[in-house]
Amino acid sequence: MTSSTWFFSGHPSHYFHQRPITRILIYPLAMASEANSHVLSSFLDYLRIEKGLAPLSIRAYTTDICQFSEFLEKRKRLLLTARRSEVRDFLQQLFSNQVDGRSVGRKLSALRHLYRYLLLDKKIDHDPTLNIESPKQWKVLPKALARDEMETTLAAPSARQNGGGERGTEYSAALASRDHAMLEVFYAGALRVSEIVNAKLEDLKLEVGYMLVRGKGDKERVAPLGMSAQQALREYLVESRPALAAGKSSGAPANAAAPDRNSPLLFIARGGRKLTRQRIWQMVRAASASSGRAASPHMLRHSCATHMVENGADLRTVQTILGHADISTTQVYTHLALDRLKTVYQKHHPRAKAKAR
Repeated sequence: MTSSTWFFSGHPSHYFHQRPITRILIYPLAMASEANSHVLSSFLDYLRIEKGLAPLSIRAYTTDICQFSEFLEKRKRLLLTARRSEVRDFLQQLFSNQVDGRSVGRKLSALRHLYRYLLLDKKIDHDPTLNIESPKQWKVLPKALARDEMETTLAAPSARQNGGGERGTEYSAALASRDHAMLEVFYAGALRVSEIVNAKLEDLKLEVGYMLVRGKGDKERVAPLGMSAQQALREYLVESRPALAAGKSSGAPANAAAPDRNSPLLFIARGGRKLTRQRIWQMVRAASASSGRAASPHMLRHSCATHMVENGADLRTVQTILGHADISTTQVYTHLALDRLKTVYQKHHPRAKAKAR
């Protein structure tokens, strides 16, 4: 194993990168007390096994709690004996180090989850995070593409293939078809990157127009697919996916792995390999560049929700499609819809503007 890989073998310290890392960001658990190590180890097992959180989420919890553990160690305190005053001092130190409010709020949330777990497990008698208010944060509205920008982005892979230097090659056509299908599914079902990466062929119910999606916490939901997405998927599955699974390309490296023609994944790279999150980000960024925007995959998810609300969809429906556990998370899209409503009103209502005198 190289020195730059992430791995986990049952001990919390194995969540950390093996190279030296800035002390402020990540605290190597091997240097922590055995008591703190045991507390964090059991909490991480709880998150992984009982809550079913994704590895990236668990790493974030690990980073935040280990940072607090380091803070306590300097005061000769442990996670199990932390007091409310020390939680407050920790948050204040973060602000003093120019950590933004959203990051401070995330770290406080991680500590709340830890101490709620310890309280329920009867390892502590009081919760030191009780009655500590979250830092006031600016409400950041999600960015979304306009409808014409979305249309241009969706058409970008085909336009690039037809006008590019690789025109006419079977492999480039297969890539364009795959990318177009992915963009359509992103937008139709408001999917996350991880949900696209891990989507399986068996999850796709094309004949009835939806697919099963496993989101955060391994929760399953139904993502609807409109006619455009269904058509793009049919073309990809029939014409392009077999070519990608076969791994045939003039640019294939000599030492390339043998193709996996029986990959269970819906969207694949050459040879049936699994697509990386980075590759999908690059694809979305390149496709959106044709509209003049630098969009991320999450912007396509926001665009789906925003356009639905603008068209009159109720929040409960949007909540279900997005897979939000709490509708308060979905309510942010009403602000975007109201902004558009105000703009349309001022533009078209005869009494919206004062008459010139």
